[in-house]
Amino acid sequence: MVTRRRVVVTGLGALAPNGNTLALFWDALIQGRSGISYITRFDTSDHRAKIAGELKDFDPTVVLHPKEVRTNDPFTHYAVYAALQAVEDSGVVIDQENAERVGVIWGSGIGGIGTHENQHEVMLDKGPRRISPFLVPMMIIDMTSGMISMKTGAKGPNYATVSACASASHAIGEAARKIQYGEADIMITGGSEAAVTRTSVGGFAAARALSFRDSDPQTASRPFDRDRDGFVMGEGAGGLVLEELDHAKSRKAEIYGEFLGLGFTGDAYHQTAMAPEAEGGTRAVNIALADAKLDATKIDYINAHGTSTPMGDAQETSAIKNALGNHAHEIVLSSTKSMTGHLLGAAGAIESIACLMAIKHGVVPPTINYENSDPNCDLDYCPNESRKLDVKYVLNNSFGFGGHNVALVLGRFVD
Repeated sequence: MVTRRRVVVTGLGALAPNGNTLALFWDALIQGRSGISYITRFDTSDHRAKIAGELKDFDPTVVLHPKEVRTNDPFTHYAVYAALQAVEDSGVVIDQENAERVGVIWGSGIGGIGTHENQHEVMLDKGPRRISPFLVPMMIIDMTSGMISMKTGAKGPNYATVSACASASHAIGEAARKIQYGEADIMITGGSEAAVTRTSVGGFAAARALSFRDSDPQTASRPFDRDRDGFVMGEGAGGLVLEELDHAKSRKAEIYGEFLGLGFTGDAYHQTAMAPEAEGGTRAVNIALADAKLDATKIDYINAHGTSTPMGDAQETSAIKNALGNHAHEIVLSSTKSMTGHLLGAAGAIESIACLMAIKHGVVPPTINYENSDPNCDLDYCPNESRKLDVKYVLNNSFGFGGHNVALVLGRFVD
């Protein structure tokens, strides 16, 4: 029988609409500061959705040569930035001796859609021979894990995960498994997204998934509130360094928390809607708890998927109640998407970081803009103000179009 090795988190890197570093991001969360505003990337005159969580003052040349900036899409810029933040934070040194035991698994839901848009215009205006030779490598999602490995020297398992809004959570779970079963000692993982583009915003708006509440952008994302009308798109990245416990202890690494369990399920139901009674999400939570060998009553905090869509928030509430029973009414939940917007394929990473920081600091970030209760959403969503809480075990939910459900369990490290 194979003994499953313990996995801990030793490095974090954040790039979000409300903070370009881990410290700034966390401070914004606990202060309840939103990063959502009017879109500046393109003219929104003809768009129904005019708001998003855009990055502010981000300079990719901090981590990439100007030529690399030109030949990589922004979602890869974001990935490299967050990953290198996490590696620096961890203190891990990657060299010839350990490179083959260090891997990269990275998630993105949409990838280089901005590059695709731009080059499609070039083809229409100037013909196919004028398409950039970098179109394909700029567009494909696995270029994130490829570029991270090139920048760090990691030569272990290397690939990308794509499962819409569950992409980063799948990446984190896959990375943990590589360490648990001995295929790597260190994994760089997370997710990135740069989908605030004309086509992407227009497409989600056409699907009636986005909020059109543009009179006051910072109040538009209101998960679990009665008057929610759709999600607000965000962009950015979250990076984590996962490490085998003894390896981390041998170098006296700071440990943020321990990876304990995962649950991966599929709905087999609908392109965009969750299965009735949130059956798939319920199973994901149950599987994650079983994988962690943890009773549901031990969960202290849930970072909810909480997108601010009328159907999604109600169904996630059902999934939590189905899985946790009476304990669902005793724990604290929050949706940090109320402050960052929905980072799509990067959401699970940036939200796992919020969970780990909650464990470290004993503070739960709030769900801002919660003003009116919804009878279908009747749990404690930590409304509007952060809350001090002794957080030992957390659950992070991610659900994606196509019926992809991920639940991750993280906990305080106890030797």
